[in-house]
Amino acid sequence: MEIAVLALGCFWGPEIKFSKLKGIVKTEVGYCGGEKEKTTYKEVCTGNTNHAEVVKLDFDPNLISYEKILDYFFEIHDPTTLNSQGPDFGTQYRSEIFYLNENQKNIAQKVIKKYNIKFSGNVVTKLSLIRNYCPAEEYHQKYLEKN
Repeated sequence: MEIAVLALGCFWGPEIKFSKLKGIVKTEVGYCGGEKEKTTYKEVCTGNTNHAEVVKLDFDPNLISYEKILDYFFEIHDPTTLNSQGPDFGTQYRSEIFYLNENQKNIAQKVIKKYNIKFSGNVVTKLSLIRNYCPAEEYHQKYLEKN
């Protein structure tokens, strides 16, 4: 198994979309890239933590490649809008790929370059080493209880 961590706006829609892909074994919503190891939805919404809402994907590389996951990432959100997706605005809704190793970094650089050409140089997707990932446990539990 391998892991991908991706920020592409509010995490609920992307989590559902990624969960339907063959080779995605598990999905989890959370926060990544911020200053603190642990945070909450309320803190992230202040815009002061620097965390992004993310989807963490456990995937089987024999069934789906990291590159295919990144291609899908670029297909299901707008990588040309800074700190927003649809009606959601704020740094927590940015487009960002969090890599776990040099191989993922190299693949992501290649894919970003490809989509930057497709979008006429307007891609704002960041590429960062994973930092301070934490699951959105408290928020996720409340969401599950409501649905």
